This record gives sequence, structure tokens and C-alpha cells, in this order.
Amino acid sequence: MLVDTHAHLSFPKFEKDLDAVITRANDAGVTCIVDVGTNLETSLKAIALSESVDGVYAAVGFHPADSIKANDDALAQLPELLNLEKVIAVGETGLDFFRDYAPLDVQEKSFRAHIHLAKASNLPLIIHSRAAERRVLEVLQEEGAQDVGGVLHCFAGNAEQAQQAVDLNFHLGFGGIVTFKNSAALAVALGVPGNRLILETDCPFLAPVPKRGKRNEPAYVRFVAEYLAQHGNLSFDRICEQTTANATSLFGLGASCEG
Repeated sequence: MLVDTHAHLSFPKFEKDLDAVITRANDAGVTCIVDVGTNLETSLKAIALSESVDGVYAAVGFHPADSIKANDDALAQLPELLNLEKVIAVGETGLDFFRDYAPLDVQEKSFRAHIHLAKASNLPLIIHSRAAERRVLEVLQEEGAQDVGGVLHCFAGNAEQAQQAVDLNFHLGFGGIVTFKNSAALAVALGVPGNRLILETDCPFLAPVPKRGKRNEPAYVRFVAEYLAQHGNLSFDRICEQTTANATSLFGLGASCEG
């Protein structure tokens, strides 16, 4: 059994064959999927999907790319959504210094607002951080985000930053990037404490080898687990067991996620 802790099934690339995508995931041993919102529209779609499909859960929030949309009126709609049964996290939120999505002060205001929402709802955070790990960790500490924890998804920081995240009560999420040639993410992932490692796809992006260059989908999280098993000290079965238990505990997923 496996959990894809970060998917974007509500994106247009899945409109034509979503049922088949979910079936392939189940056939590959993926028992649960977290469908992550990036703005109000995709958050609502994620909720609708979670309510119609067993094993799919939703996270709601505004990605840094959409932080300009996270005004007071938009953010005021989130608390009611966070009370829904299958909404299990706040996000994705965070900072992105790699692309000029929005002014940094706008991104940070949205990020801090999401942390406040997570603490008020007692839900974990799903954090996007690209070329911004140092500042993300500073903001998490300043806002007391360790009270709820969460995950730095698609983690691209170094080993020291990974440890800082763990010390702040956060998990580290790894996906297809660990399978890329010369990727530093593999060594970081193999050094993360076993009880803090979770797996993801970030689909439709970042498909792992041997599917690199194609549309990513939840079934492919299996390739990530297999690659970690090939290059680390744990068997494939043990990685599946451990990362599924971690995801289930972090997000309060149903017992069915553990098979």
C-alpha cells in the first residue's frame, strides 16, 4: 500500500480520463490520494472529488502562484471548508523565489495567513518551497507552525534544512525528482528520519524515471518507492509500510489507507 500525499487531480490534464487514472492508482497499490488545491476553484474541485471517491482526500489553500488571489474575502471562505470531514490539510501554501509569481510581500502575507488558519483549525500544512527554504523555515518558526506541523512537499533543500524542518515538527515529501540523474534530492531523502518521510507525485508534474517527460499520475508514486528501496537500506515493502503509516498519522487518514 502507498499514499500519494500530493496530487493535483483537479487540474485540466486529468479531465478526460480521471476515472482511469484513479483505477490505475488503485491497481498499483495506491490506497489513498491527497488532492491539493492551489486556489479557491481547485480547492472546491478537490473537495468535490474527495466526497465522491473513496480514498481521495482534499487540501485547500492558495499556492504562491495564486497568492495575489488570497485577499481577505477569499481567505474568509476557507474556515468553513476546513471543517469538512475529508479536508485534511491547509495548502498548498508557501513561498516561491524561483519564479516571479507574485511580489514576495504578497506571498508571505498569504503564507502567514495560511499558518494562522492551520493553527485555528488544528490541521497540518502543505508547504510549497522553491529556492526559498531558508525563508520558509524562518516564517514557520516565527509563526509557531510546529504546533500543527505538516510537510514541506517536493523538498529541494539540503540535509541541514531537512533537519531544521524535522525539528519544527514537519515531514519531508519526495517524488519523482529523487529518480532524476544527478539529483541531490536522493541523498537528502535517504537521510531523512524514517518517521518523517512521505511520498508524493505532484502530478501532473515531475514524472519519475521511467516515465519522465510524460504526464505524471498517482500510480507512479510506486516508482519513487522502488527507487528509494534500490538505493537505500530498506526494502520496498518496508518503505511502503513506513511512508503510508507516516502519511496516515500526519493527515489523519482513514484506516483503509494502510490496507
